[in-house]
Amino acid sequence: MLQDLHAHTYYSFCGGDAPEEVVKAAIAGGLHLFGFTDHSYGILYQSLSFFNLPENIEVQPDCIRTLRRYYDHINLIREAYKDQITILRGIEVCTWTGHGRHALPPEADISYFDYCLMENLDNPDSSIAGGDLFAFAERCGCKLGIAHTDLFAFIKALGEDPLSYLMKMKEHGIFWELNISHDSIHHYREHPYMLHFFEDEEQQALVRRSGVEISIGFDGHRVAEYPGDRVKCYCRRAEELGLRFAFEDLI
Repeated sequence: MLQDLHAHTYYSFCGGDAPEEVVKAAIAGGLHLFGFTDHSYGILYQSLSFFNLPENIEVQPDCIRTLRRYYDHINLIREAYKDQITILRGIEVCTWTGHGRHALPPEADISYFDYCLMENLDNPDSSIAGGDLFAFAERCGCKLGIAHTDLFAFIKALGEDPLSYLMKMKEHGIFWELNISHDSIHHYREHPYMLHFFEDEEQQALVRRSGVEISIGFDGHRVAEYPGDRVKCYCRRAEELGLRFAFEDLI
């Protein structure tokens, strides 16, 4: 299965392209399944200057309208290109508490999205670090993926048994993203946890045995730097390892 479930557009403050241009790059790259996951705070606050107002100035995003507007835009693209590629309507949510406007507001309903990606899980300032990942999954109300995180290090820090924790993730429908980013936005830095996983037979065996799903995500921010061949290469490597992909039943 050729998939990429992590992509940003101009809805994210760090993204640079229209969603229509991004999906065209995914199609040109030969993918079967593609997911848009713009940052929730980019969608909610819309303007970077609005987002960056001093924290002593209270601002309230219009959670209902801004989230629905984004969802509807991606849904229109999904319909327009349905004969060429399957598109999922996702969103990336931040758990970092260092800036009050990064985190997903409690009143923000994202349950109608196909899935969400959670970032910053292994950051000491994450609201989930050492906390209850599974309660957060219930709060989101849609399928949850853990983005660009060394999951095995996180489980070890919790003092949990890796197999038991992975099996619990499986029970809750939580998948693990293998982030394969390699572009100027990320300074051409590759995630060590991802490189290690593809060499570590013990970790691979635990993921297979638990049945937990994985995803491949490039975390793209610029269409001009989108490497379809890199995405396909890692998808095929995951297939060869006998790993189960998130949403593979859709294809």
